[in-house]
Amino acid sequence: MAQKSNGVAKPRTIIEKVWDNHVVAERPGAPTLIYIDLHLVHEVTSPQAFSGLRERGLRVRRPDLTVATTDHSIPTYERSLPILDKVAAAQIEQLETNCRDFGIPLFGPHSNKQGIVHVIGPEQGFTQPGMTVVCGDSHTATHGAFGALAFGIGTSQVEHVLASQCLLQRPSQTFEVRVEGTLKPGVGAKDIVLNLISRIGIGGGTGCVFEFCGSTIRSLSMEERMTICNMSIEGGARAGLVAPDETTYQYLAGRPYAPQGAEWEKALSLWRQLPSDEGATFNKSIFIDASALEPMITFGTNPGMGIAITAAVPEPGSLADPLERDSLAKALQYMDLPAGKSLLGHPVNVVFIGSCTNSRMSDLRAAAGILKGRKVNSGVRVMVVPGSQQIKQQAQAEGLDQIFREAGAEWREAGCSMCIAMNGDQLRPGEYSVSTSNRNFEGRQGKGGRTFLASPLTAAASAITGVVTDVRTLL
Repeated sequence: MAQKSNGVAKPRTIIEKVWDNHVVAERPGAPTLIYIDLHLVHEVTSPQAFSGLRERGLRVRRPDLTVATTDHSIPTYERSLPILDKVAAAQIEQLETNCRDFGIPLFGPHSNKQGIVHVIGPEQGFTQPGMTVVCGDSHTATHGAFGALAFGIGTSQVEHVLASQCLLQRPSQTFEVRVEGTLKPGVGAKDIVLNLISRIGIGGGTGCVFEFCGSTIRSLSMEERMTICNMSIEGGARAGLVAPDETTYQYLAGRPYAPQGAEWEKALSLWRQLPSDEGATFNKSIFIDASALEPMITFGTNPGMGIAITAAVPEPGSLADPLERDSLAKALQYMDLPAGKSLLGHPVNVVFIGSCTNSRMSDLRAAAGILKGRKVNSGVRVMVVPGSQQIKQQAQAEGLDQIFREAGAEWREAGCSMCIAMNGDQLRPGEYSVSTSNRNFEGRQGKGGRTFLASPLTAAASAITGVVTDVRTLL
């Protein structure tokens, strides 16, 4: 609960406020029991949890606070075709059975609300400021863009939340990420978060929750804020969030599952109390000058191995730490890249525009703006995968699908797709991709595949030229 000094409550961060509001029980030296407002479920991490409920004769405590969708295993080719991957088909069928048996709402393969779980939660208005949100998926931090404390959980924890609507957790430290200044053309939200991770490393946020703040963050749309919060986990953080403001409220107003009427006004009054108090202190802090940022791209095998697109790949010998030297050397060997040279001009085989990081309307519009009137390089396969059926429908209404097709790109159905190399949406050994997703681990997009993480703008520019390209040369 809130600490007091001389009977006066100390200024608190939004991170501390949301935590304090959800404490059910706590005792010294033990994890705290917190209440969960929204539990998101998909087909991959939930089967064992439901099996556990059946074995124990338990029901889902709050099916009304639980929402399921198919996203990871579902193919992104035409939905009328059969699912060729037997494991994927079984997972989807099992989720349908589980949701039916336990009374959980499901946006299944043929629902017009189906999509990536971290896309449809905000899209439908399920995700709201001040909530605790969990899902058996590491990129649940996405929902933090709304001022929610949102984080991924393991399968055993999925079962715990299903049965109790509570979760045992330890409080995190607070980490202020302050971003000030005006972004230059060609630079966007993805570049901000890749820059952050390149500076602090994949463990820099361990034990912490990021609060992204500053004039640059305030200027971003909700979709851009979601991109930044999505990758908090890649910097080692438990979660990341942005305090709600008028941009947040405008986004939520009128969404199907957002509060309505008098409940909306009541919610607003509570949400406006959430931003960090003046004088609140953080355990850690970092400053980013947005005006100095360039488009970013990764070169290695974790999201922390990133550089400005005009910079040279670092030399292992330049690193003092022997473990870091060894890690970089192994990464460059896997990626088959020389140190000391820029990635500009490096051949690209596949461009993937999608994932829970960059598959929303603003991402698709950005990519389409670069591809319009141009042709994809003949040696490049381009896959554009919308984050939800609703986004697909809106993109088609705006004619974006036609732009992609005329340029030579594939326009797909909604799902996680190549982000996790499912249902044939994957790289072949040795292929290079420029991907708008969130992870570039060895084999992440296909066995032996090599991934450069970048923004939708950089991805689209590279699709046209067939090589890693600075989008600013095409603006």
